[in-house]
Amino acid sequence: MGLALLQAAGIGFLVFVLVVLVVAVYLFFSAVKIVKEYERGVIFRLGRVRGGPKGPGLFLLFPLVDNMVKVDLRTVTMDVPPQDIITRDNVPARVNAVVYFRVVDPNKSVIEVENHVLATSQISQTTLRSVLGQKDLDDLLTNREAINNELQRIIDEQTDPWGVKVSTVEVKDVEIPQQMQRAMARQAESERERRAKIIAAEGEYQASERLRQAADRLDSPTALQLRLFQTMGEIAVNQNSTIILPVPIDLFRPFLRDEARDGAARRPAEEVRSAGE
Repeated sequence: MGLALLQAAGIGFLVFVLVVLVVAVYLFFSAVKIVKEYERGVIFRLGRVRGGPKGPGLFLLFPLVDNMVKVDLRTVTMDVPPQDIITRDNVPARVNAVVYFRVVDPNKSVIEVENHVLATSQISQTTLRSVLGQKDLDDLLTNREAINNELQRIIDEQTDPWGVKVSTVEVKDVEIPQQMQRAMARQAESERERRAKIIAAEGEYQASERLRQAADRLDSPTALQLRLFQTMGEIAVNQNSTIILPVPIDLFRPFLRDEARDGAARRPAEEVRSAGE
């Protein structure tokens, strides 16, 4: 009987020692905290924040009294889910974006908001719908940089009380209906045709100006004859068997004047002759 009691006492002592060792190991690991280079620790002592964020390094906490919450300071890349919007000119579109943000005040990110990543995501979605709903489709497609800056400014103002800094917001893709895409393609084609017609008309106008200037320079018969000789030289280079030579009427004007003068002189003589008969 005594031996059994001793054995029971020994087993109980071993169990007690084992429990003490387990509790000691648990308290040791709960008291020792390691904060990495890209992390900061917010320490709560009996529910109250103890100073500013701690880290990086090794920290000893009071077991069952202190509690540490680790906050990641690295930049988070978050995809904003596609949002269905109606632009100001009543065009339906589907838009998605990406947001880059990081925690700059670990205390605020833990105290002021329950989950700063989820809160930033929700703010980004609502801001994306509200801002893009006030833009025309043309602005949404062309003024992408200005829209990104406006989104970044608005989201950053709303997340600043949470200790979150939004560095960049980029609208990645804008999906519009197929009918609208075809209409925009027809509009672009019509715009290209209009530009082509304007360029052709401008070319005709410039050509007419040059021709008028050339006509002014060729007003002299000598210049016209020189141009005629130059044209004959250009035609002869091609070794054509038939050459059509335009002769300006100015070359015959002296002969026409002499013939008209002779005709005028013969007409009074004929009249005198007919009167004498």
